[in-house]
Amino acid sequence: MVSTSKKWCNKKNEQMKQVNRQEKKPLSRYVIRLTFSMLLLASPVAFAQQASVKVIAHRGGGAEFDENTLSAFMGSYEQGARNFETDIRMTKDRQLVIYHDANLKRLGVDATVEELSLNEIKALRTPKGHPIPTLAELLTFFNSKPGLSIEFELKTRNPKYERDFMKKYVDAVCAQVFAHMPETSDYFLTSFDKAALQYAKQQNPSIPMLIIYNEGLSQKVLDEAKALGIDRIGCRIEGTTRAMVREAHKQGFKLSLGPTPTINDFLLGVALECDYVCPDIPVEIFEWTKKNAPWITLN
Repeated sequence: MVSTSKKWCNKKNEQMKQVNRQEKKPLSRYVIRLTFSMLLLASPVAFAQQASVKVIAHRGGGAEFDENTLSAFMGSYEQGARNFETDIRMTKDRQLVIYHDANLKRLGVDATVEELSLNEIKALRTPKGHPIPTLAELLTFFNSKPGLSIEFELKTRNPKYERDFMKKYVDAVCAQVFAHMPETSDYFLTSFDKAALQYAKQQNPSIPMLIIYNEGLSQKVLDEAKALGIDRIGCRIEGTTRAMVREAHKQGFKLSLGPTPTINDFLLGVALECDYVCPDIPVEIFEWTKKNAPWITLN
């Protein structure tokens, strides 16, 4: 009887330990963000020389506007955004449009952009009633506003983009994006897909690029980017240290960290000394920083 009771207690203790371990993980991430936030807010003098970052409106500010629509880019521009990120896909008839997802299910369509013609895509509406813009339409807006910084993401990690299709896609993107870029603007290609960036680099060696990793910054990441001839890197905030960011800067890289869905994540990116953050809440960050942290320079 005593043995059975001990076994039951030991089992319960082990279960509680597992629960505690699971609960500590998200708490640790929260404590890290909160600590950096408190440091930044409590010590403006200490951070005055370091707190400088470029805020890039992810999909035009996807949490504040109807993402990747002309309405989003125009709306965030009117609220002060001058740096943007967007996603490019190619239709069945090889027209370039602005859309992020691998499929159109959010629009109530069981298909992909690549399976539909441009006419079919233009007939669709987002849940908020906006059309999907073409790359040409978005560029008409961007090219009329000098001094912008734009990330154009190549969405080629998809079986639809086999080698020959990928090449046609990248050629078409480069031809449109860089044809009439204002001299004062900074347009660059981004992607998770090394093959697409490699091909773009071979065809257009001078085009600036940023390679994205779904992991924290490491020396392995720096070595891979260096081998590709790319000096801008996007990594996850989780797993990235300030020491590694400083090492990257020492080697001549610029760093974008994310995701940054909250003010605390934004402050963590600032504390890690990254060059860019790419939030869905750019306007909230502008307003919050102006009111609470004027020593942080938003480039």
